[in-house]
Amino acid sequence: MKIAVIGGGPGGLYFSLLMRKAVPRSEIVVVERNRPDDTFGWGVVFSDETLGNFLQADVPTHERITEGFVHWDRIDTHVDGEIVRSGGHGFSGIARQRLLVILQQRCRELGVTLRFENEVPGPEAFPDADLVVAADGINSRTRTQLAEHFQPDIVPGKCKFIWLGTDKVFDAFKFFIAKTEHGIVQVHAYPFDAKHSTFIVETHERTWAAAGLDRMTAGDSVAWCERLFARELDGGRLLSNKSEWINFRRVRNATWHHGNVVLIGDAAHTAHFSIGSGTKLAMEDAIALVDALRTHSHVPDALAAYQQARWLEAAKLQRTAETSQAWFETVDRRRADAPLVFTMSMMTRSKRVTHDNLRLRDAGFVAAVDGFVARGAGVEASPPPPPMFLPLQLRQLVLPNRVVVSSMCQYSATDGTPDDWHLVHLGSRAVGGAGLVMAEMTDVSAHGRISVGCTGLYDDAHVPAWRRVTDFVHQHSASKIGVQLGHAGRKGATKKLWEGSDVPLPEGGWPLVAASAIPYLPGSQVPKAMDRADMDAVVADYVAATGRAIAAGFDLLEVHMAHGYLLASFLSPLTNRRDDEYGGSIVNRMRFPLEVFDAVRAAWPAERPMSVRISANDWAPGGISDDDVLAIARALAQHGCDLVDVSTGQTVPEAKPVYGRMYQAPWSDLVRHEVGIRTMTVGNVQNWDHVNTLIASGRADLVALARPHLADPYFTLHAAAEQGYTAMRWPSQYLSVRPRANRG
Repeated sequence: MKIAVIGGGPGGLYFSLLMRKAVPRSEIVVVERNRPDDTFGWGVVFSDETLGNFLQADVPTHERITEGFVHWDRIDTHVDGEIVRSGGHGFSGIARQRLLVILQQRCRELGVTLRFENEVPGPEAFPDADLVVAADGINSRTRTQLAEHFQPDIVPGKCKFIWLGTDKVFDAFKFFIAKTEHGIVQVHAYPFDAKHSTFIVETHERTWAAAGLDRMTAGDSVAWCERLFARELDGGRLLSNKSEWINFRRVRNATWHHGNVVLIGDAAHTAHFSIGSGTKLAMEDAIALVDALRTHSHVPDALAAYQQARWLEAAKLQRTAETSQAWFETVDRRRADAPLVFTMSMMTRSKRVTHDNLRLRDAGFVAAVDGFVARGAGVEASPPPPPMFLPLQLRQLVLPNRVVVSSMCQYSATDGTPDDWHLVHLGSRAVGGAGLVMAEMTDVSAHGRISVGCTGLYDDAHVPAWRRVTDFVHQHSASKIGVQLGHAGRKGATKKLWEGSDVPLPEGGWPLVAASAIPYLPGSQVPKAMDRADMDAVVADYVAATGRAIAAGFDLLEVHMAHGYLLASFLSPLTNRRDDEYGGSIVNRMRFPLEVFDAVRAAWPAERPMSVRISANDWAPGGISDDDVLAIARALAQHGCDLVDVSTGQTVPEAKPVYGRMYQAPWSDLVRHEVGIRTMTVGNVQNWDHVNTLIASGRADLVALARPHLADPYFTLHAAAEQGYTAMRWPSQYLSVRPRANRG
């Protein structure tokens, strides 16, 4: 087989040597535009796991790489004059130039032909090749030439960075956080040989411009960085290697192969340097491509198998990298965080590392974080409780812990009246230890229901049934109970969930109202665009329902302004097409929802807290923006809201959410930091480790879980037992299984 490799970076070289080793009869030529000793950047980082993959692929290469490695297991964060240390991380650094030399030498030993200073236009330069491997990097000519086939998707980041080196040798991975008058400038630094360290300076593009870096020469900007980080460099000098300020670009392709041409490494996909995986991706691509070529004799079949084997892992790593990248792009909002919380947030930014994972790596670091967070909640204990078990006071209401049973429609009421199902459903979860149990969306009118099975507070007859539930919760648990008042709007008059989600009732439906006369689905009923009389009627319904909620004994009241229901239909530009004072700008779109909130707040006792659930992202083009979300949250705070329950989506049926663990937490983080109001997050929070992570990192004050509580009503008690936390209140009837060992 004749193989041409375009690009002599780590991915192209590693593929060549592995392929030549696997199939010695193959003829492989590598063409590279630069000289053999040219390189960009300084050091590269590999995890211990990645090194294990290299060991299996080729022992001699692994041995030579690891001979000169600088290994560390500590990450130091320098912020506000403090150094926060976290150990147990297991990474190694090597000079990129040394890595290239090792790979070049191994290629020559195995008979690979290397041609440097050889510029080629693209795959057409190799008409006789059976396979062309495009390892030509982030600026791949091959990808550009065949763009109609590869369908690249390239998104620039919001930060500028410059990749520098320094003659200061650090003893760990270092994050340096400089809080300038223009914004935060951060450094990612790590050693890679006995004399040098990598020093990547990164900042948001607006900070970069405000500091005047856009008007400086490269040399002047390096001098500026040297002055800014003089204390951290401690006499060391910054070194440039064709360095310039650039934006990181996320590269993704619909397909990685066409005919006999295949993309690997940065040509196929990129991962932000904050997770240190660009070279790892390229070299592991090489391993997978060789495996596929060994398994499949037909090249197109092999290339398809290669992509099939790699795309999921690459996609997961890219998603992790994008999440990490987004954290650094929004780091300015965390400038007021205490160093320990700041570091905890940074360490858990990608969601691959969590509270419990960090505790296994460095129990002392996590204990310090937990202790700091506990003291902030007024708890002095040694050892400190896990963050999820800290109390939270909202007005005069004190929640015993940070776990919330999310509102979950049960579609099991009769004419709005809850029954034994609701008593057992909510009561069991209160007995199970959650700090706050939220009743399902409870409608303020019969015409405001989603389905005939929805609960309500629109009739005095509903009050005794609800009182039976709240009395049980208060008598048999330490939990508090809240009610979520809502109106379905254009999403009403549908079948029960298990009979057909969002399917309109075939008969016996009721008239619907919304911000605009837009049906939810093509076959849905067209709602009436509300006029002033309709608005007055809805406000009156909310006030009346609030009075009944007081009589029913609820501790907290939440107004539902999310998920495309009535009040949400005013907030989203996708569902509000009005041209009066209730449409257009976000100020106008908020007008009616705030009228409702104000009326409810006036009717609800001053000593009891109120929350509002919002959809912070519609997951559809033209939907609600982050600026809109902040405007809504600020207005709610000014009007007396105590907690914003931050959800996303369900506004329009064409929405395409990007799911993942804790996927809605970034908007809770946004609102909490930018507005200064307490928040509750929800959305694929899977376990108690996630709850601890979200609270300890400052992303939320409360964490609501839905499906985990459906699967396990005693989620919180089990979490206490699994963590050895003995101060949790257990029902007297269950004391025989209460854990007795000290947490440690």
